[in-house]
Amino acid sequence: MTLHILSQQNTVLNKFVAQIRDKRIQRDSMRFRRNMERIGEITAYEISKTLAYTPRTVETPLGEATVCGIDDRIVVATILRAGLPYHQGFLNYFDDAENAFVSAYRKSTKDGKFTVKVEYISCGSLEGKTLLLVDPMLATGSSLVLAYNALCERGGTPAHTHVAAVIASEQGIDYVEKNMPRQTTTIWAAAVDEELTSRSYIVPGIGDAGDLAYGEKI
Repeated sequence: MTLHILSQQNTVLNKFVAQIRDKRIQRDSMRFRRNMERIGEITAYEISKTLAYTPRTVETPLGEATVCGIDDRIVVATILRAGLPYHQGFLNYFDDAENAFVSAYRKSTKDGKFTVKVEYISCGSLEGKTLLLVDPMLATGSSLVLAYNALCERGGTPAHTHVAAVIASEQGIDYVEKNMPRQTTTIWAAAVDEELTSRSYIVPGIGDAGDLAYGEKI
């Protein structure tokens, strides 16, 4: 299983990661959503370099040109609601991709622990396709793996899965590596943080991505 950490390169991506982390800039939810979208676009571009291509001929007003088109049948999937701006960034680049959505939430207990519940899945066939499973925060990794298993149960087994996160924890990456198919999974993270709190929030992280994008929930 290959891990790509995009912040290790000196690119404009790091500007957007810095802004989504900055608690002063986070007050502007529209800017936060746009920055998440931008990070999704940059990650989509990086993933596009690994896909299969075939030369094709297109007709121009003055003749013909040979261009390389993507062979992979792409499905972009995300976990509601926090993943929506990030998902849109991928869709901006893979604009003819199919889409899938999973509704998952944390069910807390009185002792502060929680379990992850999957409530709703919307997807077409995944069999033999390239799945881009995008989730802005890869904390423990349990919700993402549950989402992957639920999608495969509903839609079949993808040929390859690209797991993409804006901020990942080392623990989350380790969990994905142990619980998803090693030969057919690639992990992409804009940045990786070391620590998780007792409530499984990434530190330094960014806080709650869904609340920052759409407002605090009850």
